[in-house]
Amino acid sequence: MAMASMELPTISMILMLLIGLGFVWKISVFAYNASRDPLNKVPGPWYARFTNLRLKLAVITGRRMFYVDSMHRRYGSIVRISPTEIAVSDPATCQRIHKIGSGFNKTQWYHDLVSFERPTLFTMVDPKIHAARRKLLARGFSKSYLRGTWEALVRSKIELTIRKMKEEGNSGAEVDVMKWWTLLATDVSSHLMFGNSFGMIEKGKTDMYIQTLQATMQGSGIGVELPLVRRIGSWIPTDTCKQFFRSTPFLMDYGTRAIRGSKDRGDSANIFAKIISESEKGAALDEKDVVLEATALIVAGSDTTGVSLTYLVWAVLSRPELRNALEQELSRLPENYGDQELEELPLLNAVIDETLRLYGAAPGGLPREVPTEGANITGYFIPGGITVTTQAYTIHRNDDIFAHAAEFDPSRWLAMSSEKTTSGEALAKAAYHPFGAGSRVCLGIHLAQMELRLAAAEFFRHCKGAILAPSTTAESMEMENFFLIAPQSHRCNIVFT
Repeated sequence: MAMASMELPTISMILMLLIGLGFVWKISVFAYNASRDPLNKVPGPWYARFTNLRLKLAVITGRRMFYVDSMHRRYGSIVRISPTEIAVSDPATCQRIHKIGSGFNKTQWYHDLVSFERPTLFTMVDPKIHAARRKLLARGFSKSYLRGTWEALVRSKIELTIRKMKEEGNSGAEVDVMKWWTLLATDVSSHLMFGNSFGMIEKGKTDMYIQTLQATMQGSGIGVELPLVRRIGSWIPTDTCKQFFRSTPFLMDYGTRAIRGSKDRGDSANIFAKIISESEKGAALDEKDVVLEATALIVAGSDTTGVSLTYLVWAVLSRPELRNALEQELSRLPENYGDQELEELPLLNAVIDETLRLYGAAPGGLPREVPTEGANITGYFIPGGITVTTQAYTIHRNDDIFAHAAEFDPSRWLAMSSEKTTSGEALAKAAYHPFGAGSRVCLGIHLAQMELRLAAAEFFRHCKGAILAPSTTAESMEMENFFLIAPQSHRCNIVFT
């Protein structure tokens, strides 16, 4: 009996010893591998060698671009921000990463963010497949086609939006321009993609499709960083979780009905009309592809333009001298002016450029995967498969590129508009990329610019009595960053005097 009682603790001790040795072995292997990691030479906080939890915390709290920017300011133009990701802010290197044929392709992150069952222009990784799809869609988004086909419609929706703003503010009530600009941009996008507006400007509120789409994007943003939360959320049978994590069938059904309705009406006035007709003849896109691309483009064209217009109005109304100068420039326009005339106005375009520099809607990370053979980046060898990220937020606030970069100063663009530019001005133009860069520059760039010009012109021509409401402050307009930016208050109130 005594011997038996002696054996049990001995076995327990052996088991504990083995477990301890195994734990020490794993730690030793981890430490050994970490010590030989070629990324160790890249500057950055010590914890970035071992974990991405600090980066994830910044993402889920809407602070990623600020966190990465703070790392650049502390460590320089290249910084390690996680075990498998570096961030780069050197302009020449950023151009090299994003240029056509660079070999730095989009990462899996884009697909995980959107979670569509098929790739779209936004998520495609293979550059050849992306180029073919972009070529198929490009004509409908060319400047000449948009002006000839859609300018009148866009302007009529802008005019309606401003009338609705003024009606709402007639009694002295505060008017949220962010709400109205978002409704405008969404109605424009839906009309161009589906051939029929959602009619949200008239209603003064979003419909179920857009509410679901916005919830889905929020859920995708959470899910891409916290996959377990998305998995658990998809099992919870509530309407909120359904919108956040299981809405794809609803969105697909709505989009399919909208595309078929457009086709049944014989609409030729939507971006996809020609593609739909060619799809019936065996073209590259089928109906599901069209629905997915249309849905993705509505996402890309609604909150983005709405946010940019919101910050433009806030920035100008905050500066009385700038506002007076802009109103004077716009007052010289003929009544029947068009977008082509607006494109020639120096101050209007300088204001837009400066708004997009400091408050472009998507200034955060653009992750790319280092080619298989690896790459030398600013003097450091980066192995293949590592994620390298660039962000306009940091580049656009570099004092070595943009003098007094934190200041909203449209005059910097007036100097650059002349044919003779200095080397510094040329660098600033090259570093400016609010719509992305290289082959992945935003397909809807000309539509967004047309909306920005027309909406800004109409607002400052017809809302001369508008001022910022007391509730709109520098603090309320501080940015948050959940892929896109938005004011922390999610509003920008004005009053008409």
